[in-house]
Amino acid sequence: MFNPESPPEITASRWFNSKDAATLKGHKGKVVVVAIFQMLCPGSAKYGLPQAMRLRQAFADKEVAVLGLHMAFENFDQQSTEKVEAFLAQNGISIPVAYDKPNGEGVPATMEAYELQGTPAILIFDR
Repeated sequence: MFNPESPPEITASRWFNSKDAATLKGHKGKVVVVAIFQMLCPGSAKYGLPQAMRLRQAFADKEVAVLGLHMAFENFDQQSTEKVEAFLAQNGISIPVAYDKPNGEGVPATMEAYELQGTPAILIFDR
């Protein structure tokens, strides 16, 4: 069962817009906002990601970390890492984004660990 008081780390097969993996542990002492999205989800593109970018601009880096988490849980062939990278660039998404580790044709690793049902979603972890 997912425990928001002690969330599991994001399990990414790749990170975009970041040299290193942006871990929850690495942001200890900050509020961490995780914007969960799927590039083919209209709600993610229209609402979720723009809101994450507004949050990034509204708060100081030392206080709030804003991360994106792309979850391909359907239409896998249309959501390769190359296509997600292009999508982020085309849409001006500059926050660190994790590509959730695939789990065959099933729900990806972090989506399963966080017991998420779909996109868009937002998780907020306090200090």
